[in-house]
Amino acid sequence: MVNTAPFAPFEWMIAWRYLRARRAEGGVSVMTWISLIGITLAVFALIATLSVRSGFRAEFVDTILGANAHVTVYQLGEVAASGQIDRTISDYEALAAEVGKVPGVTRVAPLVRQQVMANHRQSNAGVEVYGIAAADLKTIPRIAVSDQARGDIDRFDEGVAIGIGVANTLGVNVGDRIKLISPNGVKTAFGTSPRVNAYEVVYIFAAGRYDIDRTRVYLPISEAQSFFNRDGVADELEVMVEEPEQVDLLANQLLQAAGERGQIWTWRDASGSFLNALDIEDRVMFVILSVLVLIAAMNIVSGLIMLVKNKGRDIGILRTMGLTEGSIMRVFFICGSFTGIIGTAMGVVLGCLFALYVDQIFGFVNYLSGGTAWDASIRGIYFLPAKLQLGDVLSAVCLSLGLSFIVTIFPARRAARMNPVEALRYE
Repeated sequence: MVNTAPFAPFEWMIAWRYLRARRAEGGVSVMTWISLIGITLAVFALIATLSVRSGFRAEFVDTILGANAHVTVYQLGEVAASGQIDRTISDYEALAAEVGKVPGVTRVAPLVRQQVMANHRQSNAGVEVYGIAAADLKTIPRIAVSDQARGDIDRFDEGVAIGIGVANTLGVNVGDRIKLISPNGVKTAFGTSPRVNAYEVVYIFAAGRYDIDRTRVYLPISEAQSFFNRDGVADELEVMVEEPEQVDLLANQLLQAAGERGQIWTWRDASGSFLNALDIEDRVMFVILSVLVLIAAMNIVSGLIMLVKNKGRDIGILRTMGLTEGSIMRVFFICGSFTGIIGTAMGVVLGCLFALYVDQIFGFVNYLSGGTAWDASIRGIYFLPAKLQLGDVLSAVCLSLGLSFIVTIFPARRAARMNPVEALRYE
């Protein structure tokens, strides 16, 4: 027996000869191509799914943090002199100053928040009105900065700012006037009559979330206090923090600053169930696609078993020439692993290209489907996002190469343990 260094050049030469052999010469090039294509498609599907998952989560969280309060501070209700439950904040300016002292808090904005009906000519829409100061509105990223925004946010004190979905529903543009109708309006001797006020639309925003753009209207806080009978009070405080992902660490300090009646509601409390559902879906999808990669890798086993069977005579000759079982095993291991490496590399390229050009690809698919491939009212966002992350690519590569190498060992060992006498007996 000849002892050589592992993966010597002649072992690579023999393996390469077997891989490119024609069927007439006993090769299994067709099976090699099937294995290669299977690995490529499996890795591509895994990277594409992981990138879309990462993009969807990032876009969803970004729209939450960019258009909503990171923490909402409100107060428990108490019985007023009239016998009704009062949950308003009377000393909201002092409370806002106290909450703003908490380390990590970047902004605190008093809000008046109510649901009303918006009307323009024959069109109506149920909307949620946020009474807010103009300076605070300009600090909300997804509201103040938008590629699709129309109008002048600096004129906010002169009218209202509405979401693009509200504008489309009502059929209005900048400069038009809409009516806000509140059922809890003017109190008279005969009861409460609805209050109706008309406001000029001075700004139309696009936050990127369907449910926000479809229902939200911003009104100057002084006008909202008058319109909703909230003179001198606010309904809640909108709090923004430096690190929204670590908002739970500030919970105790915010509760202390909010006082005895104070309560807080974080963005994680509001969207935690959806984010948990996304995490569970991520794990399930990874497991399912891992099975797909395993099935593709099993094609390598089939190809190698056929190759070992067809090359039995060659194995017998190589063994009689002095090759060890280790050399034979490495030859066939190279055959299988090389297929896995090339397939993985091609899958990574296709998956990365998909993630980088997902907008163009999805636009083409949406065009073929007549614009019905994506329903924003169901998915919450307007497009299919994809975010290519190094960790996702590495996990796909490690999974594919690991499975390819593992499944290759078994047929390679079978070839190495073949008896050369039996292999040459009928030759």
